[in-house]
Amino acid sequence: SSESAQEESSAMRMIFIGPPGAGKGTQAARLVAHYLIPHISTGDMFRAAVTEGTPMGQEADRYMKAGQLVPDEVVIGLVRERLAQDDTKAGFMLDGFPRTRPQAEALAEALNADNLTLDAVLLLEVPDELIVERIVGRRSDPETGEIYHLTFNPPPAELADRLVHRKDDTEEAVRSRLEAYHSMTAPIVPFYEGEGVLKRVNGVGRPDDVTSAIRAALG
Repeated sequence: SSESAQEESSAMRMIFIGPPGAGKGTQAARLVAHYLIPHISTGDMFRAAVTEGTPMGQEADRYMKAGQLVPDEVVIGLVRERLAQDDTKAGFMLDGFPRTRPQAEALAEALNADNLTLDAVLLLEVPDELIVERIVGRRSDPETGEIYHLTFNPPPAELADRLVHRKDDTEEAVRSRLEAYHSMTAPIVPFYEGEGVLKRVNGVGRPDDVTSAIRAALG
């Protein structure tokens, strides 16, 4: 019907990629609220499929119980199972997948087989040095849960002594997370560029400005 064709055309199907510490969580929450689409993170999807005991969930569970990595074809099966659910009719945001070029290629085949096309692959870009500065300067107050930043949001002097620096917020830890991110995403960026769906957005600036830039990029 023309109505379902219209629904189809206004759907927003996207993949969201960005380095750790780029503010992706904030932007993802705003995007799913704006487009009214589910935020599908692979971790959540795995847990739900295993809990519900779906065929692919059981398959994935077997590998995980044996301490093995879940193979790509099973992960793709899980993604297809998830994208077949009703809440994805208006679209979806995939987060944390695909992580490798073979996964990107397999996902393209799966979407094709299900007559789905991606509207956008959003790449949030923030220079490594800025991410290191953002994360390494973070301190949290164990009593209130409040998060401060030594440069951008300094704590009141009287709290300074009780603030905590998380061990995965050290420069070494941050750089190794960034290295892992770059080595994984480097190959999928040209793949989506070739498909003509990659949208690069500068993630530097106030969250509201970044949201505006993302909306503009997505048209």
